[in-house]
Amino acid sequence: MTHTARRRMLAGTAAAGLLATSLGVAVAAPATAATGRPALGTCTISTLPYPADTYRADAYAIDPTGRFAAGTALRIEETGNQYLLLFWDGDRLTEVEAPSMAEPSDINEDGVVIGNGWAESGLGQPWRYRDGRIEQLPVLPSFTGVGVTAINKAGDIVGQGTDVETNEFFVLRWPAARPGTVEVLDVPANATPSGITDNGTIVGMAGDFGYWTGWVRRPDGRIKPLTVPGAQATLVNAAAGHWAIGNVSLGGSNPVKVRWDLRDGSYTSIDRRLSVLDDVNAKGVVVGGDRVARGASSRELPGGGVGVGIGARVISDTGTIVGFRNAERVTPVRWTGC
Repeated sequence: MTHTARRRMLAGTAAAGLLATSLGVAVAAPATAATGRPALGTCTISTLPYPADTYRADAYAIDPTGRFAAGTALRIEETGNQYLLLFWDGDRLTEVEAPSMAEPSDINEDGVVIGNGWAESGLGQPWRYRDGRIEQLPVLPSFTGVGVTAINKAGDIVGQGTDVETNEFFVLRWPAARPGTVEVLDVPANATPSGITDNGTIVGMAGDFGYWTGWVRRPDGRIKPLTVPGAQATLVNAAAGHWAIGNVSLGGSNPVKVRWDLRDGSYTSIDRRLSVLDDVNAKGVVVGGDRVARGASSRELPGGGVGVGIGARVISDTGTIVGFRNAERVTPVRWTGC
């Protein structure tokens, strides 16, 4: 996913945030006047290690335990640009030279990373990183625009491809139990997946542009709608555990942000102050833009300020968040205790 600069935090915390995180140290959330302690627990931001000679670096994925993360960096050289994939095991960084615009999508708790790139033919080429090696995932010759979205604990991967004759989207799965294979799933027409949970439940959306419908596919192949009453369009963003999140258009100018319980299809609204919905963890905690939401409330993440953008991309089940900070240059960051 690609994200723009995020909403700004209060100017009172901006100067401290800019100085501390540019030095790679933690910045705590603002203290309350009554106690002098950070509200709702200590929430800190720190800079992830990244190659010092790069123009920009970012973090895009984190595993459910919070141990592994993955991102990208760009190194500008005299002969051209060199794209890098960044893999973190805690604070230990591994950098791997990558083809142009390669980008990680997801990681499971074994540290297996999946992502997307481009083949020499110009077609999409998904890949997997494990045991220190990048390997290309198999693709079907009848599909173009093949890309991967998510991986679960077992190593099952979901993604999508476009039929070269009809231009229709199809959902693809790379099953861990059958290495080297890829299969087309039976889901609603013109569908793309948004996530896969550890029990094999897949969520996504289908339909024509701007008129999407949400769906959930159970491990036994049963498919049910994932929406709310009166919805004109449903955009499903992510899933983890028994939760999914998305935006629902009810006909007004602003979509409603929703968290579904996949066990029964029930739903609740998410704080509208989240500018976007990027990710949800197995506990139902949601991140997006510069905020993290639990239940119906949310809080602003530290590290932003006037002229400084932050973006929380993904959250682990332990609550660790990774994303970016943009203060003169884009750097990868991690939030904890939020």
